[in-house]
Amino acid sequence: MSGAQSGASADMPGPSEMSDEDLAASWGADTAGEDGGEASAAAQPARVLNQAEIDSLLGFDDGPSTGENRTGMQKIISSGLVSYERLPMLEIVFDRLVRIMSTSLRNFTSDNVEVGIDTILSLRFGDYLNSIPLPAMLAVFKAEEWDNYGLMVVDSAMIYSIVDVLLGGRRGTAAMRIEGRPYTTIERTLVERLIHVVLADLSASFDPLFPVSFRFERLEVNPRFATISRLSNAAVLARLRIDMEDRGGRLELMLPYATLEPVRELLLQQFMGEKFGRDSIWETHLAEELWSTDVDLDVVLDEQVMRLGDVMALHIGSKIVLNTTPNATVSLRCGTTTLFEGHVGRRKSRVAVRIDTVVLRQPVGV
Repeated sequence: MSGAQSGASADMPGPSEMSDEDLAASWGADTAGEDGGEASAAAQPARVLNQAEIDSLLGFDDGPSTGENRTGMQKIISSGLVSYERLPMLEIVFDRLVRIMSTSLRNFTSDNVEVGIDTILSLRFGDYLNSIPLPAMLAVFKAEEWDNYGLMVVDSAMIYSIVDVLLGGRRGTAAMRIEGRPYTTIERTLVERLIHVVLADLSASFDPLFPVSFRFERLEVNPRFATISRLSNAAVLARLRIDMEDRGGRLELMLPYATLEPVRELLLQQFMGEKFGRDSIWETHLAEELWSTDVDLDVVLDEQVMRLGDVMALHIGSKIVLNTTPNATVSLRCGTTTLFEGHVGRRKSRVAVRIDTVVLRQPVGV
């Protein structure tokens, strides 16, 4: 074994025995091998991601994405938006709007009308304008008490359905849709009547929360002319579905958060009793506890105004004469508030006060 190893080492020349030409040749072979590998790698085509992989990378796949399993890209994109779930009372307002609209539209069309809410979501105003399916009618209305604007969008299916119903179309037949032409004066007038009915119902739905009147401003067909807020501002969108037997369509309400800012504190309420945000259980419990609360009452026999020097001159044994008579009226106070007036007497072996009148307090701010 040792002889074979020594023979192999003897046949291979060492670095000192190799000539310069041999070293140059070996280096050239190594360099050619590396260049060939890089060239072959460069010759391979770059891998292109398909649409499904891009959507999965950005977090826009078809699967549901909640707040817990959203990707980082989704959180970055939606970080500037305010979720409508932070205004829970607003959903109650829209539920009330659906109930009121179901009755008012039945009276308006003399037909069987069903109204429902598809979705309530938050998005940027500019993104919504770019997603409006045309042709459609865009109604700009103003909230008088809040001094701001809102947007109502009526899609083409709803426009032709309401025109067909109001002009006496037969039941059970779908409304004709003629696309690619501007809306006529008759169609605009009939849709304006529908918008006035919906705005009146929207005002009624806000009445238990805050009285507000929504006034119709103008009707547009181009979304660029219906810009009521900055494109980057957040807004609440409510999509309503209106069915009239075989006819119907969609109606969308867009309220920017700037419009809802005056009533934001009211919309933050969590519960609704007979009135918005009222909890009768806690009111009853608090009233029961107040009845068993102990308070201290002070009986004031007399009040005098004295100079500071006279007060400083008082010492043990000094007498203060009360300017009152045995039958004089005394006041009963809790702290600094006078509650009752009465007379001093005796009951058994104790000094007692008989309450004669109750002192009515003035309301705060009067």
